[in-house]
Amino acid sequence: MNVLAIFTHPNHRSLSYAFLQQVIQGSYENEHITKIHVLDLYEENFDPVLVFNDQKRRRDMHTDPNFERFREQIRWADKLVFVYPIWWGRPPAMLLGYVDQLFASNFAYQDHGGLLPEGLLKGKTAVCISVMKGPTLYPLYWLNNAHKILMKKALLQYVGIRKVKFFEFGNMESPKGQHEKKLKRVYRYFKSIAQ
Repeated sequence: MNVLAIFTHPNHRSLSYAFLQQVIQGSYENEHITKIHVLDLYEENFDPVLVFNDQKRRRDMHTDPNFERFREQIRWADKLVFVYPIWWGRPPAMLLGYVDQLFASNFAYQDHGGLLPEGLLKGKTAVCISVMKGPTLYPLYWLNNAHKILMKKALLQYVGIRKVKFFEFGNMESPKGQHEKKLKRVYRYFKSIAQ
């Protein structure tokens, strides 16, 4: 199994980065994982700004040469792992800009004129690891589960990725946030997954 970890946080001393390290360590120790590749969007200086004009049309996004390397990473991966903080009830704009530009028509999905498109990323699985300052149940009760609906239904299932696992950790700026326990939980998951 090939794992692509898409990391979105500007600080390598952040808790999000600590979770990324657990993903990497657990993956290295898992005999079912052939290789893990990390895409650090901030280190890449990825430009999240979506541009359409006379020279750059939306219908051509799936062939934009500026993104071929990123498309190849997605093709290569069996499992996509998104590691990011929750800011304002949603993933960072940097990650959403990556999604806007990479999960394009005729690459991630194809419209056939029906109610729903055909997801072209079928067979892949995904894991979303997110941390937030507020309580873990805040997104569920105050935001009607908007974060999970966005990532699972509006994005991943739309492009054919049916199996999505969430690690959504709250109270992470509190000394009572049980950081070590949560970090170990992610490590154990990646050390033991078989698909």
